[in-house]
Amino acid sequence: MARRRPASDPEGAPAEGTLAEGPPAPAEAPHYLGHRDRLRARFAQVGPDALPDYELLELALFRAIPRRDVKPLAKALIRRFGSFAEVISAEPARLAEVEGVSAGVVADLKLMEAAGRRLARGAITERPLLTAWPAVLEYCRATMAFAAREEFRILFLDKRNHLIADEVQGRGTVDHTPVYPREVARRALELSATAIILVHNHPSGDPAPSAADLRMTREVIGVLDPLGIVVHDHLILGRAGHASLKGLKMI
Repeated sequence: MARRRPASDPEGAPAEGTLAEGPPAPAEAPHYLGHRDRLRARFAQVGPDALPDYELLELALFRAIPRRDVKPLAKALIRRFGSFAEVISAEPARLAEVEGVSAGVVADLKLMEAAGRRLARGAITERPLLTAWPAVLEYCRATMAFAAREEFRILFLDKRNHLIADEVQGRGTVDHTPVYPREVARRALELSATAIILVHNHPSGDPAPSAADLRMTREVIGVLDPLGIVVHDHLILGRAGHASLKGLKMI
């Protein structure tokens, strides 16, 4: 005959000598969630200048990678490219070579680069460039100082020294971009420019002008001068800073 269960022994109770299983413990929140909140709060309190490059990059990666610790990736990108500015300026194909960088990450980083350029350009729009020289330098640095290849850019100005157009005239190799003075003159006449500023970058990082840079600048001046078009300066951008041929009294 089946044993009758005592009233004090509820149906389904564990057999004598076994431990009862309690409710499952709540899952522990990923450690990086608290880190993200703390980093956002610190950014709001002290501003971007107080954060190292890798932490600023972490903030930039939060949106593209919402459910993973992004600190290792941020540090890997800084090791690979050198700085926050160089990361967001890197070519998409090179960014994608880093493990963990998805198409979404690349898109977000390039959006940040575009926003920085747009802000820098806004600072020189509708202002005489010669009276806004720090803003001109910042704009040129934002647009081309970290490019992997040489770029030759011209800022075309009207008679009030306001910006008419900003155009890349050529892209070359890591240490050379061909420049054709007569093409520079033709484009300046098309835009009715009365002055220009020449700009190019040195991907090596050293902005010191070369003999070829000086020779090309003088050739452009020689073609433009009879046309009444002034070359205000030739700026050379590098990761470490810039050189001004006018400031160096080379032109």
